[in-house]
Amino acid sequence: MLFIYKISTTGKLTMKNYISRWWHDLVNLFYPPLCHACEQPLQYGEAYICLECQLHLPQTNFTNDIKNGVTTKFEGRIPLVTGTALFYFTKISRTQQLIHHIKYKDKREAATYLGRILGEKLAQSPHYQGIDIIVPVPMHARKQHLRGYNQAELFANGLNDILHCKVENKALIKTKMTETQTRKSRLQRLQNTEDVYEVATPSVFNGKNVLLVDDVLTTGATLEACALAILAHAQDVRISIATIACAKNN
Repeated sequence: MLFIYKISTTGKLTMKNYISRWWHDLVNLFYPPLCHACEQPLQYGEAYICLECQLHLPQTNFTNDIKNGVTTKFEGRIPLVTGTALFYFTKISRTQQLIHHIKYKDKREAATYLGRILGEKLAQSPHYQGIDIIVPVPMHARKQHLRGYNQAELFANGLNDILHCKVENKALIKTKMTETQTRKSRLQRLQNTEDVYEVATPSVFNGKNVLLVDDVLTTGATLEACALAILAHAQDVRISIATIACAKNN
């Protein structure tokens, strides 16, 4: 089942549609947009991800299972209501390529787009009803300035386009610059995120049903650190997790 819909080109072709198609084809002849997952040219009606990749990106289908491959990563570590991810993540894969484009090649619109896709799934799941605020994992201010954006925040905006709650991106902050987590072990990741996140305004979280979001979940060290910071300062708070992708459990 495809998770993204191709624009329909059936039915009567109006002059406006004809001109739009002609202009699209002319521009794409010289500057063809590429699929963010496979870097092949997109066809007319495709956005960000080609139909071929839509068929092969490994969806998790976690949203209707309150216990799944995301929540089991946090068992005994933090109390979660539930959690989900859109795709499975493996190295040298279409999913890795997609995440790489979002994080390092300024494909901001793709992060928001995928947020809307997952948002549609969450809106139909009984486990994500009543979300009050969406909280993206924060970046350090200096790092965000250098990159120009926080991909987790863009993903959160896409989720919010569907869920219609509130994105809270200032109540949780990252106070220290940390090294990349990519090549670190689980223990090293935990040490790298220790005392890194702080709650600036605890009252924002009191009594709230929080959806904590990030781009990729591997060991869960970053999300755990964020959740523990919130739980340490807020009262009667419930936390769920959503990411674009997650590594499979061993």
